[in-house]
Amino acid sequence: NAALSASLEIGSDVIDQLAGIGKVHRSTVQQAGFLVLKSPDIPSILVETAYISNPDEERLLRSRTHQDKLAKAILAGVRNYFYENPPPNTLIAMNQRRNPTQPVSHVITRGDTLSEIAERYNVSMSAIRTTNRLSSDIVRIGQTLKIPVYAGT
Repeated sequence: NAALSASLEIGSDVIDQLAGIGKVHRSTVQQAGFLVLKSPDIPSILVETAYISNPDEERLLRSRTHQDKLAKAILAGVRNYFYENPPPNTLIAMNQRRNPTQPVSHVITRGDTLSEIAERYNVSMSAIRTTNRLSSDIVRIGQTLKIPVYAGT
């Protein structure tokens, strides 16, 4: 149900964006039994951009400018959904979770390095070392680091 619900929300966001560039045939998400839309673990949408049996719509589909507008609208709809509902542990989620006035805590897991953590949170290694009073770049599994607020360094 979660993937279906997400698919419907993404579809609505995409329709809203497509409506901004022209007439849409249906203003609500339609559901169909296509196998490609039935994945239980990931949201899926199928976007019909036009009917090639309609000469005016076919002409628009051949236009590079119109193709670009369609692609940008679809991207904007998908992006809007994921910025409103970021999947856990993604860069979007981490960036949105950060409050510019408070540091974030990061628990070290297998494979983490100080340089990778600094890159992930867009802060310098020296800022992390200073904030956590580290004398080297060595980190231990289970260790909790405070990630300082991004200061452009």
